[in-house]
Amino acid sequence: MKTRIRHRLAANAFAVAILAAGAAAAESPRAPLPAAYVEECGSCHVAFPGRMLDAPSWSAVIGGLEQHFGVDASVDPKTLEPIRAYLASSARSHPTTTGGAPSLRITETRWFRHEHADIAAATWSAPKVRSAANCSACHGGAESGDYSERSVRVPR
Repeated sequence: MKTRIRHRLAANAFAVAILAAGAAAAESPRAPLPAAYVEECGSCHVAFPGRMLDAPSWSAVIGGLEQHFGVDASVDPKTLEPIRAYLASSARSHPTTTGGAPSLRITETRWFRHEHADIAAATWSAPKVRSAANCSACHGGAESGDYSERSVRVPR
């Protein structure tokens, strides 16, 4: 009886480890971005990894594609569905809302501001950077979803 219980506990622990590894892979900076997402969203800007906003914020972004920061970025429903699924499944688990409202700009999240607190204001407006939303100016792997510290090169 004790052996059966130990086996069951070990099997449950193994299952939990597998699920946790899957969740970690979805949040991994090296997890590949879906091709449809990169093709649609990455055609105008870096295809930001889903982990950069929470699910309510991504839902608000997707819900306003007809006026996406002044541009009509509408996508047909068949193309949009896998993008919506990716963003929902890989969204940040910690809230990125501001005052209870969804964050539409990654650059306005508390996490972003904390990570970039030591960047001088002049850097954001430098010709090689132009904007805080131009991730690839400093993050060499941004196009592939890699924002690791080792690939950061702030232009001077």
